[in-house]
Amino acid sequence: MNNQRSFFFNVDWIAVLIYLALCVIGWFNIHAAVYDETHPHILDLETEYGKQFVYIISALILGGVILLLESRFITALAPAFYIVTVLLLLLVLVIGRNVGGNQAWIDLGAGFRLQPSEFAKFATCLLLARYLSSTNVKVTDPKSFLIAGAIIFLPMLLIKLQPDDGSTLVFCSLILVLYREGLSVYFLVVTALIATLFVLSLLYSAWAIIIGLVAVAVLLLLMARRNRKFSLGVIIGLILSIGFVFVVKPLYYNGLKPHQRARIDEVLGLNNDKRGVGYNQNQSKIAIGSGRVWGKGYLQGTQTKYSFVPAQSTDFIFCTVGEEWGFAGSVVVLGLYLFLLLRIVLIAERQRAPFSRIYGYGVASILFCHVLINIAMAIGYMPVIGIPLPFISYGGSSLWSFTILLFILLKLDSNRMGLVYA
Repeated sequence: MNNQRSFFFNVDWIAVLIYLALCVIGWFNIHAAVYDETHPHILDLETEYGKQFVYIISALILGGVILLLESRFITALAPAFYIVTVLLLLLVLVIGRNVGGNQAWIDLGAGFRLQPSEFAKFATCLLLARYLSSTNVKVTDPKSFLIAGAIIFLPMLLIKLQPDDGSTLVFCSLILVLYREGLSVYFLVVTALIATLFVLSLLYSAWAIIIGLVAVAVLLLLMARRNRKFSLGVIIGLILSIGFVFVVKPLYYNGLKPHQRARIDEVLGLNNDKRGVGYNQNQSKIAIGSGRVWGKGYLQGTQTKYSFVPAQSTDFIFCTVGEEWGFAGSVVVLGLYLFLLLRIVLIAERQRAPFSRIYGYGVASILFCHVLINIAMAIGYMPVIGIPLPFISYGGSSLWSFTILLFILLKLDSNRMGLVYA
């Protein structure tokens, strides 16, 4: 009885309540997004909102089962989860169903499908945590860094072959885990510099950017005249940056597909095709803006009701929130995500076991990346890529995978006062 009582109090119920709130908000917004007057009941299993209710109930059962497992069981089976997921990613390339140009789904029958790429996220976080928490493994060691990179890269490669660019991009967020475990901040600085130079090279002429780079380099050299090592680094960085500027456009026009370039051009303002490639985002922004402060009310969204926005129950579910619940409702949703992310970081930092801490930061990185990209895409600040909004977008695979991702952390946290795992 004492063990049961201890287990009950050790579970982070604040995180569970936020999770439940997001699931309920998602369910009602899916009902609004695809509302069918011939099937008005929210529990009608012939509709997406009826199926989402089944997904939520099954996710809660799944979360409960995870909380009842032994923490050592989760740790020990991390490699097995990863291997099974990789096999599923290989299988989907052979027998998978193509939906929206991505061969990412395995049919389960009765209208239900499984998306292995969603489950690859928690499996990769588990194996990465298992490896990085091993004895004598340090991210600063080149061998350890390469192995950790390979753990992340393998599912990325298989998902890219589907091709699912959105899910592939999410795995890049795990660099934040490596940074927390000791990776030099210079890796993040270099990554940010590359991204900035990439965008600037598309917007401005190469020579204008080079003049700016030289000016910054001269300023840095003047500030550190007596530091030869720093000065040498600035000069090498300048040379590499200039070289990168000259190869951006050839890589952009030869390495990306036309529709990918068109979406990026639309976001950067290099193209203005509101009726073509920019249609989805334009309609999404209209829907969000039309909600104003308090929204039009539940089931009253005209953009929603007349299906002006494609994929409104999945990739663009946030525009339903903005239209029907307005700025106030959008702030509530964003606030819930912020509180959940902060709670996850708090949970990660209070762990005694390195495995649990590393896994916690993996959970935070994946969720942060999903929320950032999905909402930025809906309001026109990022190119359109297929990526769900956690716990809110329609779909069983998405909800189950995020539930597993979160509840494994909650289980590890509930046992944090016990043995310290490797």
